[in-house]
Amino acid sequence: MNKLAQILCVILAAYFTLPLWARTDNNSGDEAMKRKSHYAFLEAMHKKAVNEYDSYLDLLRHAYALDSSNTAIAHHLGYALLITGNRNPQVNDYALQLMKSHFIAHPDDYFENAVYGNVCNKLGRDKEALTVWEKLFEIYPNKPDVLASLAEIYAKNKNFDKAIALYDTIESREGKSTHITLRKIGYRMAANDSVGTIKEAHNLVSSAPANVDFNLLMGNVFLQYAQNDSALFYFNKAHDIDPDNGMVYLYRSDYYRVLGDTVLYNQEIYNALISKTIDIEDKLEILTEYIRTQLADGKPQDERIDSLFRVLIDQHPHEAAIHNLFSQYLGTIGDYGGAAEQLGYVVDLDPTNAQNWKQLVLLFLLDEDFESVLANAPKALEFNPDNIELYQYIASAYLQIKEYDKSIETFQRAYDHCDSTDIVSRSNFVAGIGDAYVAAGDTLSAFKQYEKAIEIYQGNLMAMNNYAYFLALDESDLNKAERLSAQTIKYEPQNATYLDTYAWIFFKKGEYGLALTYMKSAMTYSQENGEKPSAELLEHYGDALFMNGFHEEAVKQWELALELNSDSEILQRKVKHKTFFFK
Repeated sequence: MNKLAQILCVILAAYFTLPLWARTDNNSGDEAMKRKSHYAFLEAMHKKAVNEYDSYLDLLRHAYALDSSNTAIAHHLGYALLITGNRNPQVNDYALQLMKSHFIAHPDDYFENAVYGNVCNKLGRDKEALTVWEKLFEIYPNKPDVLASLAEIYAKNKNFDKAIALYDTIESREGKSTHITLRKIGYRMAANDSVGTIKEAHNLVSSAPANVDFNLLMGNVFLQYAQNDSALFYFNKAHDIDPDNGMVYLYRSDYYRVLGDTVLYNQEIYNALISKTIDIEDKLEILTEYIRTQLADGKPQDERIDSLFRVLIDQHPHEAAIHNLFSQYLGTIGDYGGAAEQLGYVVDLDPTNAQNWKQLVLLFLLDEDFESVLANAPKALEFNPDNIELYQYIASAYLQIKEYDKSIETFQRAYDHCDSTDIVSRSNFVAGIGDAYVAAGDTLSAFKQYEKAIEIYQGNLMAMNNYAYFLALDESDLNKAERLSAQTIKYEPQNATYLDTYAWIFFKKGEYGLALTYMKSAMTYSQENGEKPSAELLEHYGDALFMNGFHEEAVKQWELALELNSDSEILQRKVKHKTFFFK
């Protein structure tokens, strides 16, 4: 009795240390409980079918609690615990134990144990995965799926000979195929067996010498091993067999890319894209990769890319994906007008896509086509009524066409749509109102808005910069302007715009030496950041040079500024008279 009591104590202690989700009420001997368990299991399957996973899991737990001897329920409960996304290692271990109990009790249950084997493989339980699939192979030696899965496990454990032997078995039953040969080639290449790799591909070609795909595979294998002449031989052979096959040109383009022959590479890409045997999805993938290659080689504006897009559009004029990709490419190279045109076709084909409407308005804004921004704004807002960025685009367009009241009103609407916790956006919109007031000539109202913007978000450097700059222009409080501008330089010491403002404040204060020092930094960082100096930056640099006695260099900078801003009367006078004018 003492011994029995000790055993019971151990069992009870183990039970109460299990997590709640692992505890069961084992009444497996009770037939009534088994029936209830079965009903709960069936209901669980129904809940799974209608995607009610919480109920599905709860019912499985209940079914298993009623009859823990039912290993099929244990299997489903274990799998459910894994797929519900619980990453707790203890839960995963318990789940795998549940599934393993079914594997031990019913190793011939193919479907459930195949799931268990795959789960073990995915979770890195390689030893158990190997045990499962070897057992299934023992029971089902003729199932191709079993052989393929076991081969994967062998290959994962770098036992490539066994993996290849299994695919040899599959091949002997199903015949040669590209899929099987690719698997064996992959294993042989992983094992650094170049001779075996080439032999595999050659055997495939020998089985059907006139098969285009087999010849292309053979050529690609030779290309991987830098046997370029042999590669071209098989690519050309595939072309002779089927000259209309677009994949022949695609494979041959890769050959010319490896050789560095850009002319023939481009020609083969063109031939592949005009081919009628390659579907549109694959053509888009080919063109995307081609564009990526050209951009990486520093050739963003390649006339051939434009030509290729035109060819595809002629073939598929109503395919939105082509116009969309063309728009993205044109936007990348800075052709915002062309990008907007292509996206316009996409919008026409699918007028309900909210993101496309927003992007279209942005492209018009980047292209400085402000009338088109405002013309498309109502439709864009219809599909994006709460998108604060869209309001910002529209407000900026009104600002550019000098409709300041509408710009202020739109910035205010954007502010009103902002979440109260989004202090960055709220601050930016208030600063935008300030910019509109400045443009309208109401600097007093503008300064109040800048103050408010900085109060909302003290890290708004652009608001500080603009406030400081317009204070300097207004010459109302140069010391305050200097303090504000110094803050922007502190956090972004290489920002050319902020340095220009800082320099201009010193210029206004008559400290021309400091002004020139910071203007030189602004010019340097502008070039290093890949930016083209603005007319304003060039003019300010010229002004600082002139006041420090570098008159000839000053005139050169004014001339460059005038090329960018030919309407500036003061620049015209500076260049004509070769001297500085304050106004």
